[in-house]
Formats: sequence, structure tokens, C-alpha cells
Amino acid sequence: AVQLVESGGGSVQAGGSLRLSCVASGDTGYCVAWFRQAPGKEREGVAALNIRGGSTYYADSVKGRFTISSNNAKNTVYLQMNSLKPEDTAMYYCAAVWGEWPCTTAIQALGLEHEYRYWGQGTQVSVSS
Repeated sequence: AVQLVESGGGSVQAGGSLRLSCVASGDTGYCVAWFRQAPGKEREGVAALNIRGGSTYYADSVKGRFTISSNNAKNTVYLQMNSLKPEDTAMYYCAAVWGEWPCTTAIQALGLEHEYRYWGQGTQVSVSS
């Protein structure tokens, strides 16, 4: 089984930046994504990356502020978060699955949470106003 370990969370003021990292124990030939869950809310897809094809997908709420990328040599996926807002406060989870599905459209990549087989434990991001 593949293990995913997130890091990089923390507390920042609004307008600040954080970079989350997700290190995989194996090959990153995956569809990978970042999800987040705020207290009292459902988990939502934030960004996804088709590593082989290079396509990226973003939720409307983070477009232009967040960037997902990967370093395949390091089996690591990143989420660069800029211009952070208090509403970005949540636990952020890295998720992955072998193959390109569901990283084919934004709706599928960010909406089909159950298709991701591997999940990390999460890293907390807190943004104060």
C-alpha cells in the first residue's frame, strides 16, 4: 500500500502564503489531489493533478491563488497557496489513486472523492483575519 504524508500546514494571516507537501512512499504515477474539510462542513476537492498528462484542476474558490505541482523524482506533490483567506481554514488532505482516472475533468477530479484509494492524515491550515 502507498502511504501519503502531508506537511507544511500552519497558522498565517490573511494574504499570506503556505506550501503544503505530500510525500508518497512509492511511485507517483497517479491522479493526485488535495481536499480540505472545515469544521462542520463536508470535505471538498481543492486541486487535482494528472501527473502523466500534466492537466490540473482547481475549485473556483481557489483558482488564481492555489497551484498544484509535483516533483516525481521526490515522489512529492505540492500545493502552493497564496493570498490566503480566513475561509481557507481547514484540514487539508492529500489523496491519490493509480491511473489517470478520475483526473480527466475538474468535476470528476474534485468531485469523485470515493475514487481516491490512498489518503494522508491531513495537515491543518488556519488563516486569521
